[in-house]
Amino acid sequence: MKLSIIVSTYNRPDALNAVLQGLAQQMGINAKDWEVIIADDGSTATTQQLIAQWQNQFPCTLQHVWHEDTGFRLAAIRNLSALKAQGEYLVFLDGDCIPFPDFAVQTLRLAEPGWFVAGNRVLLSPKYTAQLCQAGGNPAQWSAIAWLWAKLSGKANRALPWLRLALTQSRKKRAQRWTVLKGCNIGVWKQDFIRINGFDESFSGWGHEDSDFAVRLIRAGILLKDGRFAVPVLHLWHRENDRSKQAENWQKLEETLKSTHIEAKIGLKSLTQ
Repeated sequence: MKLSIIVSTYNRPDALNAVLQGLAQQMGINAKDWEVIIADDGSTATTQQLIAQWQNQFPCTLQHVWHEDTGFRLAAIRNLSALKAQGEYLVFLDGDCIPFPDFAVQTLRLAEPGWFVAGNRVLLSPKYTAQLCQAGGNPAQWSAIAWLWAKLSGKANRALPWLRLALTQSRKKRAQRWTVLKGCNIGVWKQDFIRINGFDESFSGWGHEDSDFAVRLIRAGILLKDGRFAVPVLHLWHRENDRSKQAENWQKLEETLKSTHIEAKIGLKSLTQ
């Protein structure tokens, strides 16, 4: 099975660089068994130059998928990137979420037919985020004691992101609870992604397209597996996104909840027709 990790970004090369550093340090996976795709929602040439630099030294194929900047179109660039993905299993990460060195291997262990994975995140403080982006380094390689100190000192909001637990049956206890999913860390089979027509591009601006995605997957019979203590990511701090479309998007989500449709209203098919 090949893994495609799709990293969305928009004009934040310092954060993307930290994420690519984390991905470049993945352990226990062969180059032919995975790829990374940067889903670029219209960034400037600075981001393109950064990706080009990494392509010369990356441990697997690193592809840059870009479309024009005409506003927040995360769903669209994710759909376009998924179409270009060669893997049978897709992971969607935000471009400010640093994976641990075992992220790829743990992802493949969690992958199971009929299930998608809701990964979790560890929040980093504004001050430490700035230090990390400027000086480099990877807190994902900290010891247990270092993580305890990070929590006590306010660098991070959790002390146990290093801990790995099987939780075989517990991971399935919230199988139909769509609210568990966070759009920054999602694992899904490509065939299931295609089945529901991908992300719904009718959601304009920030907010709730990830919830709509989870609702439609569950409605299609694809259940949610909890990725806690297996595939956490480190979420770099950023200012709150423009939420002017949140109310409108919430109304669209409510319409989805009241309906019976499985496919995105505007999704993958719009890119292939």
